[in-house]
Amino acid sequence: MEIKDKELHRITSTCIIQKDGKYLILKRSLEKKAFPGKWTVPGGGLETDDYINLPPDKEGQWYQAIEKSLIREVKEETNLEVGKLNFLTDIAFIRPDGIPVVILSYFADYKSGEVKLDDDNVEYAWVAPEEAMRYDLISGILEEIRMVDKIYKGN
Repeated sequence: MEIKDKELHRITSTCIIQKDGKYLILKRSLEKKAFPGKWTVPGGGLETDDYINLPPDKEGQWYQAIEKSLIREVKEETNLEVGKLNFLTDIAFIRPDGIPVVILSYFADYKSGEVKLDDDNVEYAWVAPEEAMRYDLISGILEEIRMVDKIYKGN
């Protein structure tokens, strides 16, 4: 199977992790292409290796590739395991280098592990939505945390 090098879109996913009514946020490294030094939630890009070397579920099709890549990204970035992923919303934007990005945002309960950051992130905090307002978050993250908080509170 031939995969072209040029990206027409970058597909990424994020996970808003809830633990005891608080949400995990991460401060991005200053070396990141998009939003350096800003606070966000764990996540990352879908890589061809997330599925291409696995047997397809159907003829040339891999199911739950995004969710599997998100579980991998959460583990790599934070050392945490999460429960069932729940879809929240999708976002599209153009990165500073001109690459269009599609983000699929999920939420999940904390399952296990202690936070250990990789090189992509330099700080972390568990925050309630009202505390998150004090951080320099990527635009939209606070609104997503509030959306998830309402879901957990049954609103």
